[in-house]
Amino acid sequence: MSKNYEVGSHNVFEDIGVPNAAEHLVKAQLVFKIDSIMKKRRMKQTEAAVLFEVRQPDISKMLCGEFRQFSVERLLRFLVKLDLEVGAEVGWYRWAFGARMSFLAALRVSG
Repeated sequence: MSKNYEVGSHNVFEDIGVPNAAEHLVKAQLVFKIDSIMKKRRMKQTEAAVLFEVRQPDISKMLCGEFRQFSVERLLRFLVKLDLEVGAEVGWYRWAFGARMSFLAALRVSG
C-alpha cells in the first residue's frame, strides 16, 4: 500500500517555501494568542486598536493573517497590553520523531 501524502516538518511555512519561515511561525502563534484572548474577552477590533495604539484596519488585517508589518517584538507588546506575562526560554530539545537534537528559543505567554 503506497502513501499518498508527505510528512511535513514542524513548520508549515517552511514546508511551503515562505521566506523567513521560523519568524513567520512565531508571528502566527502570537497572533493566534492575541485573537484567542480578544474573542474570550469579547473585545472589538476598535477597542484593540485603541489599546494597541494602531488603526482598526491594521487589527483586521493582522487577524486575517496579514501580519508582516508587525515585528515579533510589537506583537509581544500587544500581549503585554492585554495583561499577559511574556517570557522566553532558550535551550536544546529532542524531536519527538527521531533522535535529532535542535536548538530552541521559545516564547512563553501566560496570564
